[in-house]
Amino acid sequence: MNLSEQIKTYRQSLSGEKLLALEHFLHRGFPTKKDEEYKYTNLREIIEKSYEAPQNKAVILENRTIEELMVDTTFHRAVFINGSFSETLSRLDSAVFEFIPISRLSAEPEVEPIAKLHIGSLSAQKTALVSLNRALYEEGAYIRVKKNIQVDKPLEILFITTSQPSNTMLQWRNLFIMDEGASMEVIESHHNLGDTFSYSNSVTEIFVSKNAKADWHKLQNDSELSYLTDSTFARQEQDSRCTVNTFSFGGKLVRNTLDFIQEGENINSFMNGITLIGKDQLVDHHTNVHHNQPNCESYQNYKGIYKDKSHGVFNGKIFVHKIAQKTNAYQQNNNVLLNEGASIDTKPQLEIFADDVKCSHGCTVGQLNNDALFYLRARGISKNEAQALLLYAFANDAMENIDIEPLKTNVSKLLAEKLHVSMEF
Repeated sequence: MNLSEQIKTYRQSLSGEKLLALEHFLHRGFPTKKDEEYKYTNLREIIEKSYEAPQNKAVILENRTIEELMVDTTFHRAVFINGSFSETLSRLDSAVFEFIPISRLSAEPEVEPIAKLHIGSLSAQKTALVSLNRALYEEGAYIRVKKNIQVDKPLEILFITTSQPSNTMLQWRNLFIMDEGASMEVIESHHNLGDTFSYSNSVTEIFVSKNAKADWHKLQNDSELSYLTDSTFARQEQDSRCTVNTFSFGGKLVRNTLDFIQEGENINSFMNGITLIGKDQLVDHHTNVHHNQPNCESYQNYKGIYKDKSHGVFNGKIFVHKIAQKTNAYQQNNNVLLNEGASIDTKPQLEIFADDVKCSHGCTVGQLNNDALFYLRARGISKNEAQALLLYAFANDAMENIDIEPLKTNVSKLLAEKLHVSMEF
């Protein structure tokens, strides 16, 4: 039984909103290459397999194993293993911010109404995969930072799957609420530590209130036995700033969909991405920015490096409403193909209905500059290291707005590792 047939069997165990969401998904079905948004991304590899719920939910990993997966061991951390929250391995400070596993919200009478008000309000009926998540999610992270609180250290959220007897499917739901004047940074990562396939379908909703600042970093460096479809929605109010950085280095197939909704003036939205993959991996980035109010800015900068027979996709859209005068929107996608078998499909798009705006978009696809390589090699630098230096310089400006130095160092080391060089940048 493949995944599509499997999902039909969930009808008998669902009711209410979850059943309606499942029916919406079944009506639309998994996206195919006939859908414009999935024209270059085939999910068949995911769908043709069968999956079970994770077993061994009581597994406790060694603290050392968790620390090896982290960007920095001094950060706050929330650990989910095999679909369940691990209180033992998590390190959270409830005096600084609220963190509650989604599965426990019903036991929090003061928090549950707030969560219910927000969950699904940005993502309702957006896509089939979002509907699938709405129907089947059981766990994830609820995070709230109250008015004017500045969280001093980032929070790392680790979603971990250990060895399982069969392929596993997980539906994650995250809710991130920033009250007025609050500030916080989050690093999200997924890790399949087993030898069977795992499929994670994740939905994250970010609410950034007036004069608040929220940064959400996605560090995607999973095994070749993992699939990830990720949908993230960010709604911003006046004078707020929100950043979503996506660093894609691993995973067999990764699809990232990102929607920014600007609902106030003087808003700044930042989307940056670095992709470096090889073999037959596929990473697909889809972004949408909705400029609904005047005097706002958005900035998108995605860099792709593709080796072997890997395939990249970038589809970025900027929508400017007719009242959104004085909008300043920038979008750029630059790509380097290191082998003849590598490919990229890129399509930046603008839809502008206002007449006093400054908007630009563009994309490039090419190879490394042979003259620059010769220049470096003539000075005693090996071919691999010369190539790595040039590619690091190529990707570097997509890391410029990372405020977390350990994260910037981690991304730099991953670039070196994936380029098979041993050097400090």
